[in-house]
Parts: sequence; structure tokens; C-alpha cells
Amino acid sequence: MSSDLLVDLSEDSATAQLDRLKLATIEDQQWPADESTLSKSDTDISQRLDSISSHLPLNHRFYDIARHHIIEVAGDDNFGRKVIVFNACRMPPVHELNHHNLLMYLKETLDQYVESDYTLIYFHHGLTSENKPSLGWLREAYREFDRKYKKNIKALYIVHPTMFIKTLLILFKPLISFKFGRKINYVSYLSELEEVVKCDQLLIPTRVKEYDNKLRASLKPAAQPPMSPPRSPPLPDQVFGVPLTLLRQRSPGGEPVPVVMRDTIEFLSEHGLEIEGIFRRSANITLVKDVQLKYNSGAPVNFRDIEDVHLAAVILKTFLRELPEPLLTYQLYNDIVNFSPSRDDHVAVMKSLLESLPEENYASLRYLVTFLAQVAANSEVNKMTNSNLAVVFGPNLLWGRDNAMSLSAIGPINNFTRTLLDQQHLIFT
Repeated sequence: MSSDLLVDLSEDSATAQLDRLKLATIEDQQWPADESTLSKSDTDISQRLDSISSHLPLNHRFYDIARHHIIEVAGDDNFGRKVIVFNACRMPPVHELNHHNLLMYLKETLDQYVESDYTLIYFHHGLTSENKPSLGWLREAYREFDRKYKKNIKALYIVHPTMFIKTLLILFKPLISFKFGRKINYVSYLSELEEVVKCDQLLIPTRVKEYDNKLRASLKPAAQPPMSPPRSPPLPDQVFGVPLTLLRQRSPGGEPVPVVMRDTIEFLSEHGLEIEGIFRRSANITLVKDVQLKYNSGAPVNFRDIEDVHLAAVILKTFLRELPEPLLTYQLYNDIVNFSPSRDDHVAVMKSLLESLPEENYASLRYLVTFLAQVAANSEVNKMTNSNLAVVFGPNLLWGRDNAMSLSAIGPINNFTRTLLDQQHLIFT
């Protein structure tokens, strides 16, 4: 069975069927009359998102795409896979958006992650007759996204599917491989996403949240889906999601590097340096939760007993991502996003920035980067160069206060991380 998503559309009669499909008739029945306008809250958040990406030059070829925040990178899911989010409601009317550039922007985003396991989340609410792309664009998208993009996508979640999207997928069913078809999941309510990813890291559009609330309100009480579980107070020995300062206070002797980082990195230094694609693969979610529970209960964890390199790698990334504040801190966010490695004094600038970190952040970062230098030294075997490691770890070392990041922000963050890895021997002297 071919692992490709589609066979050649140009050679299948389904192309003609697609051209006859009346998208507007099906879709417009799903939305209220005022759906084409942004609420005040969405207008406010759109302006705030634009200000976040103000560092992207006006003459950048993707500036007009990035400013809408249609496509975002949202850290890792519960399996350790990178999450790419597509927000249909943020697409402007078709005459205001260059859909070819949108496709190229999506490709450039995915190009950074397709060598690793990754997840796509598509928020369908907000796709209307005014902003939906043409069928010709869908065909162009098919031609652009070859096996390179389909091989490592582990799941596609379609949130709030309508009759339109279901009809479209039914039409495509003869063209979709069985293997890829099993990766498509319908998500009726946002609470269902919590099984896959922490929703507060997705920066879900206000319109989507309001629509989800309307769907819930329309159901009879007995049919109400479960709400997202409330955040429970931290356990006495909790490790994940706890500030580094508190972890240091709890640690015997005031050890600045958290036990999770020490355990995972020691194990990976012994057993993971020659594993091809280390940090690119996901792990069994049940095992991930079991290990997190052990740590949060104060129980010791010995990865040598588990003998799963990818599990240890995912636990390390998960620990970093679940910190209440990123390892590089919110205070350095703007400096890092605007950092230029082309400056003659870039090493001195980086050294100065990092030395301003709290002691436990600096020590943990140095411990991590020293280990990653070992990983990169074995890149001929494990295929993880500094550039590849930067793509994996950049979003786990720094994110904005809103968590999700567009390509315009994640590019500079990854560049900073790569330069940090390149120059670590000069920076951590």
C-alpha cells in the first residue's frame, strides 16, 4: 500500500467531481449570518498578534501571510511531536490573500519539521464562502505536498468539522491511501484535544472558543461532552510544570539543574548519541504519563530499566516545554527574536544575554547545550546537526507569553539556538 496521501488527481475522474462540488451551498448552511465579521475580542487579539511579529520586515516575501497568524507552531504535543496549527477563521477574504504564497509559507513552516514526527491541527470554524480557497488551490497543494511531507505526519486533527469538510473527504476517499486515512481524526469539541495537546499552548482564536461554547450549549445536559479538567494544585513533589527556583529549593544541596534533566541527559549521553533521528521520534503516551507521574510523586526513575531512548528524549523536551516560564525567560524574548548572528560582536552579545539569566536557568542551559554538543559531534551517525537540533529545541527553550509562534518568530529563535550551539565553546567559558 502506497504511503502517499493521494494518487495523481489529474488522472482520476474525481477531479471532475471536485469541480462540480458546490462548496458554498454546503458550507454556508453551517454558519450564522454574522460569521464573516470579527468580534471585538478577535480584532484586539489580531492587532496584538501583529505587534508580536513587528520584527518581520515589511518587504519580507511572507510578511502579508505571517501577519494574519493563519499558521502557527505550538510546541510539542503529549507524544513529543511538534504541533503545526492552521486557523481557517484567520484567513481574510480570497481577494485579500495570495493563496499561492500561503501554500509556500505552509511549506516553509513544514520544511523545518518534516524530518521529525509531527502533528497537524486544523481549526475549521470560520471557513466561509468569502475566504475559502478554490479547488484549483487544493490541487496545487496536492502537487506541492509530496511524500516528504506525508511520511512523518502522525496525525491530522480536524476540529469542529462541518458537512462541507466531511463531504470533501468522502469525495477524496478513493484517492487517499489507507495508511494516511487512519491518521485523520475528527474533533467535535475542544476538550477532546486535551488528550493530544495542552490547549492553552495553542492560542486558540476567540471565535473558535465561542463557537465551541455554542455547540456545548445546544446539547442536552446528558449529551454534554466533558469539560477540560481544571488545573489541580501542584503535588508536594511535583517536578513538571514547576518553576526552576522552586525545584532548586527542594533539591538536596540546592542543585541548580533539575533531576529530570540530569536523569535524561545522563542516560542519553550513554545510550542515545548514535541513535539516528534522536529527538525526532515520538514516544508511547502511556509511558510518558507513567514517567511524569513517577517524577511528580517523588519516585525515582531509572531509564536504564526502561531502555527506551526516544522516551527519555521526549521526557526531556516535555520537561522544558512545561516549565511555567521558558528556560531562556520571557525577559530575553525580544532580544533573542531580534538577535542578528551576522553582527561582529554576536558572541559577546549572546554571552551577555545569557549571563543575565537566573543562576538555575544558566546552569541548566549550559548543562543541556554541553550535551547537545556531544549529540552534534556524532551527527554523521545520528543525523542531528546543530541546525537540526536548533529546530527541535528552539521552541522548547523560548516562546512568547501567548505560547504559540508563527514562522516569523520561530525562525529567529531557531537561528539563535543554532548560533548558541555553534559557539557554545566560546559562550560558556
